[in-house]
Amino acid sequence: MNVIETKIKGLLILEPKVFGDDRGWFMESFNQKAFEQVLRERGLDIPQFVQDNHSYSQKGVLRGLHYQLSPFAQGKLVRVVQGRAWDVAVDIRQTSPTFGQWVGVELTGENHKQFWIPEGFAHGFVSLEDNTQFLYKTTNYYNKESEGAIIWNDSAIAIEWPLSNIDEVLVSDKDAIALELQSAMLFK
Repeated sequence: MNVIETKIKGLLILEPKVFGDDRGWFMESFNQKAFEQVLRERGLDIPQFVQDNHSYSQKGVLRGLHYQLSPFAQGKLVRVVQGRAWDVAVDIRQTSPTFGQWVGVELTGENHKQFWIPEGFAHGFVSLEDNTQFLYKTTNYYNKESEGAIIWNDSAIAIEWPLSNIDEVLVSDKDAIALELQSAMLFK
């Protein structure tokens, strides 16, 4: 597996080895031992995954920026198995030197990239084509009382979404009224 470190410590892009021939391809989509080694080598905490989630979106659907507060904070290992998405993590740890900064990566069914997003980050993505299927492993169970959301187009964060027409973005009612970073309850 190839590991790409991002500008924010702890956010990692993982590129699994894909073995292909005229029949198709094969890859190990997750290996606990290899994942732990990658994190251990970088002095990062080793999570335990407890839940897998799967979403299906049409082009222009934007989900996020979501997070959960302690004691239900979640780390996420995310990937796209069909279609294309622009995936983003925002550092919402108030004491972090990279607070409010973001990293984005294009995840596709073809590039097989995965994005490791530890606790302390808000997460969101926009589907770049119809029939995009997104899978993610989480380190904690969903808890409605500890969920939070930051508005996807907060000018203080200034995420560079690859959108040709912002007016065509489809967001849930809940995401449309999410708070700006400065008003949200965040990690200390």
